[in-house]
Amino acid sequence: METPTTLVGGAVLTVFGSALLLWCAVELRLRHRLRRYGVPATAQVVADPDPAAAMDGSPLLSYPVASPGGRTGLAADFPADFPADLPADLAVVADAGAGTVHELRPLAAPDGAHRLVLARPRGNTPLRRPARLIPGAAVQVAYDPRRPDRVVLAAHEELPSLPADLFWALLATSALAGGLTLLALALR
Repeated sequence: METPTTLVGGAVLTVFGSALLLWCAVELRLRHRLRRYGVPATAQVVADPDPAAAMDGSPLLSYPVASPGGRTGLAADFPADFPADLPADLAVVADAGAGTVHELRPLAAPDGAHRLVLARPRGNTPLRRPARLIPGAAVQVAYDPRRPDRVVLAAHEELPSLPADLFWALLATSALAGGLTLLALALR
């Protein structure tokens, strides 16, 4: 291989591998923090209104969150990192504003204290959606009180995401190692 080609290839692989490894680490940390410190709620699996989105392995979830204008004041009450002990008045009513949701944006619940949020859980990207996550099924989730659309399935509800996490980490490490090897050969 020519030196400029080796140098460019090494740089591209190094940047790609580094970015992918960073993304893997951030995603794993986010999922861990949400499971540990997130607000627990019961979510309902909603049928996807778009036929193409119905093929997504990660289900569309609908779950109630406290309205920001309510007495809990979610965004103002929480410091930069999640507190270990969440306030008791943050408990969420599982069926607040229940009903069929047809649009992909938050809806106000009739009582005004809660609203429904539609989101897909992070870290769940199997090729096929598991049979237990059919529309109408109830699952336990944890969400970020500052950004309620960031949600993960609770630890006992979690689908095995370890194979996908290992795949992406292995791909990132391989690309980074290949890029560094090419850079070392080009700069030698």
